[in-house]
Amino acid sequence: MKVFFRPEQSCTNNESFSPSAGKPRLVVEDWLSRPEIATHLEIETFNPATRENLYKAHDRSYVDGVLDCQIKNGFYNKDPAVAESLRYTTGSLLAAAKWVKSDYLVGGEARVAVSPTSGFHHAGYAFGGGYCTFNGLVVTAIILKGLGLVDRVLILDFDCHYGNGTDDIIKNLGLDWITNITADKSYFTDVEVLSICHGIKDYAPKGSKATDLCIYQAGADIHIDDPLGGLLTSAQMLERDRTIFKHCHEFGLPLVWNLAGGYRRDAAGTIEPVLALHRQTIQACIAEYC
Repeated sequence: MKVFFRPEQSCTNNESFSPSAGKPRLVVEDWLSRPEIATHLEIETFNPATRENLYKAHDRSYVDGVLDCQIKNGFYNKDPAVAESLRYTTGSLLAAAKWVKSDYLVGGEARVAVSPTSGFHHAGYAFGGGYCTFNGLVVTAIILKGLGLVDRVLILDFDCHYGNGTDDIIKNLGLDWITNITADKSYFTDVEVLSICHGIKDYAPKGSKATDLCIYQAGADIHIDDPLGGLLTSAQMLERDRTIFKHCHEFGLPLVWNLAGGYRRDAAGTIEPVLALHRQTIQACIAEYC
């Protein structure tokens, strides 16, 4: 299973309530430290997103202002290290999706890839916030559309919060070929979340809502004990992941997934509770695809 990771995706000096800026490195280190996971992974390098890539979904002056540290990023600071990491987070998701769509049929089976990144769905056309600066979800969809790799894209956003930035870009740019399933619009309860998961087959190539790519945000803040949200228990989150992976695999829907939110900490102040949930997701993915 290909994991698109470079150390530049993480920024260790960001001081924020959210661990997202430094989480890619922590997640990948955790996965690689566990033989039952590491033996199934291939770490892939990639090129960072360019300004031209980011202009596809964002106002040019907003992109330049953030990257030139003239305006605040989604973490509410102007830190150059944070700004530089943002090109790599989007670059990771873009590279993973390109790989899935370029090589998605191997032995007749739809493929999957992982982008260990967060910080996308609150980023709108000309604004950031909620620890999100550039919307890698929509940037990726637009670029793949331009390359002729997709006609329709499903964003399955199971972060616990409304993906307002995603909807803002879709509205501003008239992207009616993107379906954005997100909290506070598509679901409000645990029952609705799991119902959507079981209905994912409708978006498969031969389904009634056929699409060409699913971008799945496997958010950890949807856990019932998360301080900024909470709908699902750990067991329900495992059902969420297993169901999505099973249906995408079985019904031939190419899939790329990333991490999204997660804010729990243990008594020592570490994000081990979040890492455990992301570990559960990668293990469910390995069980289905490997």
